[in-house]
Amino acid sequence: MDRYIRRNKPHHEAGQSDPAEHRASKKPRLGNDQRDDEGANESLNVSPTSDSWDDEPTVLGVYASAEEVIDEPPVTVATAFESSLPTVATGTDTNDEYEMLRVSQAAQDDEVPSKHDGNRWTKGRSSIYVDAFNLALDTVLNEESHLFDDKEKHVFEQWRSIGYEAQYMLVSLPVLLLQPDIDSEIELQEWSLGDSFTFADDSDSYIQTVEEAAALLSMDELKILAKEARVQGKNKGDLLKAFCRASAQQTGLLALGIKQFGANDSSSDGVTMMDHRNRNAHFLQKILSITGPLIRLSAPVFKLFERVHLVFFRSTEWTEKSLTTILLAKMAKRNYPEYIVCRSTNIFPSRRHLLDFELSMRKDFEVDQALESRGSGEEGFRKVIYIFESIASRWRELIREENYRENHVYEFGEGGYLRRFSPGHAYTRIAHKAAHALGRLHKYWEEHQLLTELLNQRLFHLARRGAWYQRKALLEERYMWETDPDPVSPDPEVRKKHWQRIAVTTCETALEDRDCHLIYHYDLQKRLLKLEKKLRIPRRLQHDFGHVRLHEPEIHVVYGIQLVRREPDIKDKPIRTSGKTMWLDELGAPDKNGNPLHVRVEEMCLSHYRSKGWKGYHSEGGILRTLFAYLFFDIMFVYVPNVFQTACQTCPLDLFTDTFYTTRASQINHRLVEISNGEGPRIVREVHSREYKRRTCVIGLNWDFDIDDLVELVSCFDGEALAAVCKVIAQEYRSRVSGVPDLILWRPATDGSPKTGEVMFAEVKSANDRLSDAQRLWINVLIGAGIRVALCNAVATEVHTVK
Repeated sequence: MDRYIRRNKPHHEAGQSDPAEHRASKKPRLGNDQRDDEGANESLNVSPTSDSWDDEPTVLGVYASAEEVIDEPPVTVATAFESSLPTVATGTDTNDEYEMLRVSQAAQDDEVPSKHDGNRWTKGRSSIYVDAFNLALDTVLNEESHLFDDKEKHVFEQWRSIGYEAQYMLVSLPVLLLQPDIDSEIELQEWSLGDSFTFADDSDSYIQTVEEAAALLSMDELKILAKEARVQGKNKGDLLKAFCRASAQQTGLLALGIKQFGANDSSSDGVTMMDHRNRNAHFLQKILSITGPLIRLSAPVFKLFERVHLVFFRSTEWTEKSLTTILLAKMAKRNYPEYIVCRSTNIFPSRRHLLDFELSMRKDFEVDQALESRGSGEEGFRKVIYIFESIASRWRELIREENYRENHVYEFGEGGYLRRFSPGHAYTRIAHKAAHALGRLHKYWEEHQLLTELLNQRLFHLARRGAWYQRKALLEERYMWETDPDPVSPDPEVRKKHWQRIAVTTCETALEDRDCHLIYHYDLQKRLLKLEKKLRIPRRLQHDFGHVRLHEPEIHVVYGIQLVRREPDIKDKPIRTSGKTMWLDELGAPDKNGNPLHVRVEEMCLSHYRSKGWKGYHSEGGILRTLFAYLFFDIMFVYVPNVFQTACQTCPLDLFTDTFYTTRASQINHRLVEISNGEGPRIVREVHSREYKRRTCVIGLNWDFDIDDLVELVSCFDGEALAAVCKVIAQEYRSRVSGVPDLILWRPATDGSPKTGEVMFAEVKSANDRLSDAQRLWINVLIGAGIRVALCNAVATEVHTVK
């Protein structure tokens, strides 16, 4: 599908109302349905140089019109760039809010602009999307214009000259320009602008088939044509396929002179027998008469704007909210941490580096497509291996280049983050996927060789090293004795023991590897002990992990009264509502009438623990994120090049990557030692006294938690246990902030106790609830750190029905 805009109102049959009349009062929105786009006009059809194209535009996948916007659903997952900014409202009233903020700002500066002046903001005529797009473009051209050639720079010059209305049409539909189109068929290093270009293409020149035209129709419009073609379908996709198939079949039969005779030979719409001989042309003309003239956003210019955003965001992920969030965050009256903003120009040293990076991302996407496509099976795995073999030599060359840079170029630890923009980062991920594919095809020797190669490099995807060690040890224990092309002995038992001893070495190496994350240690320890028993190593020489041996979580049972909302069905039977259950909080504070409150199961269990002398919160991961922000406040905002790109970030951009820990390993490990030595309460107090009055915006930090509670909680933690928890979060912040048990409980020590207190986590489960993988991981981490964990089962002694 292409990106098109309807320039004129579509033609409608007599007696039918114009759908645009019903949409005229709506504001632009994104979705699968037809939407209104006020402010669109024909000025988008501009030809700064000429109306011709050197390259045939490709299919890009979205249609839009002056009255309609037909698009994919907006992405709801926040990108790393958005996550680093404070939370701001970005709903349907974003533009109005932005307009009010700009008016307020201009009034404070005694400067209220009255008319449009170039790209300058204009009262009553500006859009946040136009300003946001121009912000990205200006930033990139001011700092990294060397990444674009003269022809591309000419496009940017023409962009600035086309006028506000045309700019608004292009960027007021931000998902058209901001959402990556990785699956486009344009080859990254082959497409170019040529000697002429336009911002838009005309449908008369590019829509030649019924398939392309029919995809522009709404469901109601398609039903009318499907009825004429005598086809049916359950949904729009089925209707499109059936309609196009019928059109092609009828054309083929009639072209051979085969005619249909019957009662319906005479066409009520005036179609002659000559029209029937060219059925495709008939339907194509009819569809275009419904849609009216169309404009398509040109493919090469669209790809060029995608490249601008890739350079600006330093990311292959962005949404329509990414740029608007930056503008709103800048204008919001908030306090941000003090740090050095550094947007260096060495992320992509040259245009060739940028093109290589884009190509690597395309290869990575092809691998994901091969693995995720339904029914691919072995064919998909073989395609992954084929793709890896095509880039393997380049991958090894990039590793050598990065090793040189790490040893001779990088000075401030910036290499860890910069490597994410090297093609080697994507190629290493492909190698990881290829190892998986080799295993699924039972090519264990090749898989083992590739895993060894992955582990020999210490530059890319360090967070995966634990998983690579686990898989390598498993292969050595179970399969390598059979697949070894050069066996040490013809005796199978000798070969088995040989490879089992190698597996022991692999486990020992993994446990000593500083980049093997803590979450993998338990499984590696368990495998190591099992191998030592198989090899009958003397007990005195075996490893002893008794000090970190995991115990099962404690089982607690809390009884209460469950509340069920009455929703009668046909048989007038009460139906329990789905989702979170409601309970009667008999032990908690009553309402104003003295009756027990209706609460969720976690709150009911929290009241039970409070009655036993515990203090606590139902916060899941919230309180751990807050403690981490307190304890590592200064380390998060230490100077690291390229991770602070704006002055309104709440965290460094690499916090969500596996480079956050490695880049700051020295500072983080020093802080972990301080926490182990009981310095946590002091650090929390110092940060609170320095930042609380400003209520500094920091990711994860909730200033509403009482400082005395936080200090008391940190004091109750064993220092080494709290340090272990913080290390897990620092190593993989994005993945480890979920799955934390529901309740965090603490109990200060009584007089005369040698301990400062006690901490316990409780995961609350009602009937039919099960632990997720993330929850099991956190339970293992907490128990391994020596922290009590309880699995709290809520059991209903009574069930009351409420209205």
